[in-house]
Amino acid sequence: MSVATTAPLPQRLRDWSQLGPMALALLVLAFLCVFLLVPVGLVVYTAFVTDTGALTLGHFGNFLAQDLFREAFFNSLWVALASVVFASLIAVPLAYLTVRFEFRGALIIQTLGVLPLIMPPFVGAVALQLIFGRSGSLNLLLNEYFGFTIPIMEGLTGVVFVESIHYFPFILLNLVAAMRNIDGAMEESALNLGAKGWRLFWRVIFPLSLPGFLAGAALVFVKVFDDLGTPLVMGVTNMLAPQAYLRITSVGLDDPLGYVISVIMIAFSILALWMAARVMKGKDYSTLQKGGAALQRRTLTGWESVLAYGWIGLVLLITLAPHLGILLMSFAKVWSFSVLPDAYTLDHYATVFGDSSQMIANTLKYCLMAAGLDVFLGVSIAYLIHRTTLPARQWLDYLASIALAIPGLVLAIGYLRMFKGVNLPGTDTPVVTTWVLIMLAYAVRRLPYALRSCMAALQQVHLSLEEAANSLGAGKVSTIKRVMVPLMAGGILAGFVTSFITAAVELSATILLTSAESQAPMSYGIYLYMQSIAGRGPGAALSVLAVLVVAVGTYLSHRVVEKSRGLSSAPASH
Repeated sequence: MSVATTAPLPQRLRDWSQLGPMALALLVLAFLCVFLLVPVGLVVYTAFVTDTGALTLGHFGNFLAQDLFREAFFNSLWVALASVVFASLIAVPLAYLTVRFEFRGALIIQTLGVLPLIMPPFVGAVALQLIFGRSGSLNLLLNEYFGFTIPIMEGLTGVVFVESIHYFPFILLNLVAAMRNIDGAMEESALNLGAKGWRLFWRVIFPLSLPGFLAGAALVFVKVFDDLGTPLVMGVTNMLAPQAYLRITSVGLDDPLGYVISVIMIAFSILALWMAARVMKGKDYSTLQKGGAALQRRTLTGWESVLAYGWIGLVLLITLAPHLGILLMSFAKVWSFSVLPDAYTLDHYATVFGDSSQMIANTLKYCLMAAGLDVFLGVSIAYLIHRTTLPARQWLDYLASIALAIPGLVLAIGYLRMFKGVNLPGTDTPVVTTWVLIMLAYAVRRLPYALRSCMAALQQVHLSLEEAANSLGAGKVSTIKRVMVPLMAGGILAGFVTSFITAAVELSATILLTSAESQAPMSYGIYLYMQSIAGRGPGAALSVLAVLVVAVGTYLSHRVVEKSRGLSSAPASH
């Protein structure tokens, strides 16, 4: 009886202790609902209703009845799949060579291999046209010395070429991480059983690293399928993303076919991610021992070194061509029908600093605010999932991760639809004409990246450290502020920088949500410059500045992360 009388008090205390996490969970859920679920839901709803609000599939029938839309669908599907294949042909050998074999420059090669991600793909398309286009440097040399040209940058083939070069680092990064986690004992067992060379790779190493490969391949498919800027810059409009953009901007927000295309893009993005996860389900890719020896690095023989360095040199030459091309274009006074610019100038940079300083400031403002919001949401969700017992808390992770499959174009359309006719409180200013929606779109689109970093960082903070702080009298808020956050600093910074650098090159949402030039960030300014031949010099100069901003941010973040890791590991060694 005494147990029955004393039980309610601790239970009541536990109920009170859940109020703070519950309020935080409701705040995060409200944000995700208002700025992710509701706008996307409006897009989906509009595709299935008539003007009177009645449910219908007629809009989809209208879509299928038009040759242009059917062609756009199959073109987008083909470009996405072909980009995955060619990106894999670049990434898989590069990952295997740098992880499996011992040779100089492996770390530098892997670092250079990630550089394409810090340049917007549509900028790379312009640079690649100057080098590989019909009148580009390569074809001018081939025509002069061999009498033929290679139509690499023509139509859909050019889009595949640009997208493959830009997005292959997604596969490279995931595959390198997966290969490094393979237990070396698995390789030794295979070698003892007679497997070697190609058979060893195809039957043992690649299957064990399949989770990393599929994760990267799914991301490449989603990014290419949803990309808007690259096809537009290359003049290819018979794809889904350009068609959705053209329908909404030319016909208007009430055009149902723009929403139908958006729903198809969402469906195939989710399908790609689901299929990648489905292939993994029910299969075990784990190794027998944690922290065992990694794959043995083998020394290359003479002819193997020649082949390896030759292949890596060719890959890096092609993948870094956009950076070289855009750098030359930023200094080129005249570059037309010639292998290299005919004359050089600094006028383009003067133009950029004179006319586009506001764009640079806008980029920093939007991206810093979006990254800060992502870190707050990422830490909050990670804390709620791993440090509380709230029911259904895992759904916050699921809801936030949905943003990965939502194209920026679709989210922007949802915002325009949702806030149509809504003014800022106490003013006559329409919400859709403010920069706030641009910043929110950046934050929502990049939230999954920051969330993964924050989740990983919190999982590395042992619960006993928080319990020790509590036992010494620290409250919950003090424990979070003085123990958890400092120990998570490296992961938080990685999430912040990832959100920042990827938001800095966002175009799909920006191109619809920017209502005035005074609000335009750098990505929008680059796009406007690149629309005319006369403006491509300043556009290239602005692109170089954007790449420098992203590169410096990435470098500083890596330095801080490595320093924080060193500090966190120092006490453990004693």
